[in-house]
Amino acid sequence: MILEKRKKHASSKQPATKKVQSKKEKLTVWPLYIILAMLFMLYLFYQKVAFLSLVFGISVFFVLVTIIALELILGAKDEGYKKMMIEIFVAIAIVAAIWLLLSAYLHTAYPIDVVPSCSMLPHLHRGDLIFVRGIENISQIKAPILNITSTQASKILDSPSESLECVAYGYSNGRLEVSQIIKPNYSLGLYSSSDSQLVPYGQQSQPVTYTCGARAVKYGNGSIVNEAYLASITVNNITVVGDRNNSIIVYKTAPGDLFYSEGDPYVVHRVYAILNASGQYYMLTKGDNNPGLDMQYFNYPAPTGNVIGKVVGAIPYVGYIKLILDGSIAQPQGCNYTITHP
Repeated sequence: MILEKRKKHASSKQPATKKVQSKKEKLTVWPLYIILAMLFMLYLFYQKVAFLSLVFGISVFFVLVTIIALELILGAKDEGYKKMMIEIFVAIAIVAAIWLLLSAYLHTAYPIDVVPSCSMLPHLHRGDLIFVRGIENISQIKAPILNITSTQASKILDSPSESLECVAYGYSNGRLEVSQIIKPNYSLGLYSSSDSQLVPYGQQSQPVTYTCGARAVKYGNGSIVNEAYLASITVNNITVVGDRNNSIIVYKTAPGDLFYSEGDPYVVHRVYAILNASGQYYMLTKGDNNPGLDMQYFNYPAPTGNVIGKVVGAIPYVGYIKLILDGSIAQPQGCNYTITHP
C-alpha cells in the first residue's frame, strides 16, 4: 500500500517537472530576441557607415536564423512534430489569407512591397514596407499626360536605350571634365556617356528633350553642395516640371533596362509625366533623390502593362527584415545624401 502511494505520488510530479523544464527551454530563446533587437537598432543607426552596417546586418541575419531554428526545435520537443507542423500550416494559411484579402481590396496581385534603395528620399526610405493599389485606369495615376505620335513612340522604344545625363562640365588644359557637383566656372549641360561627349540642347534626338538646372544636395556629414539636376522636359513644345504631388508607382523592369541588368526586378519611383501614343501609355519615372529621369540612364519608359500599381501607404523599417533575409544587407549608393526640394 505504501509502495503504491509512493508510485502515485511520483507519477503525479512528473508532468510538473516536464512543464518546468519546458519553460526553462523556452526562456533560453528570449535573450536572443533582445540581442536581435539591439543589433537591428545598431544596423539602422549605422546605415551610413558601410562597414558597420554590413557587420550588424550580417549579425542580424544569423541571429534571426538561429532564433527561427531554435523555435522550431524547442517547439517540436515541447509539442511534438505533428502539432508543430499544424501550427506552421495555420500560420502560413493566415498570411496567405491576409495577402489574398489585400490583393482583392487593392486590386493587384502584389499589394505589399519593400523600398530597396534611397532613390525616393526624403519621401520614402530604404526598408519602408509599402502598400500598392492596382491601376485599372490611367486617370488613377496623377501626372501630366503628353501626347506623342506612334512614330515618336517607336523612336523611343525601338532605339537603343540612351544615357543623357545632366552634368556640370568644364575644361582643364583643353580636356573636357564632367561632374555631378557644380564646381567653380563649370557650366550645365547634357552628357552622353555612350559617346563620351556633350550634347547641345538643340541636338537631342529623342522626342523627349531635357533642360538641366541646379539643386542643393545635403550629404550625411552635413555639407551642402549644388549639383546638376533635371529642371524640366519638353515634348512637342509642351514643357513639364517635376511635381512631388504626382503618383509614386511600382513598375516591373524589362530586359534591356539598366535596372534589370543590375538585378532590380521592380522599381519604386514617382511618375514625372505620362506619354500617350494613341491610347498606349508609357511612364516617365524618376526617383526624388535622383538627378534625372530613369530614361536618362539606359532605361526605357515603363508601359502600363509593367505597372504593378501606385503606392498608397507605407510603414517605416518593417521591410528591413525582408531586405536582410534577401541578402540586401549593404547600403546601396545614394544613401549618403538627400536632394533638397523646395
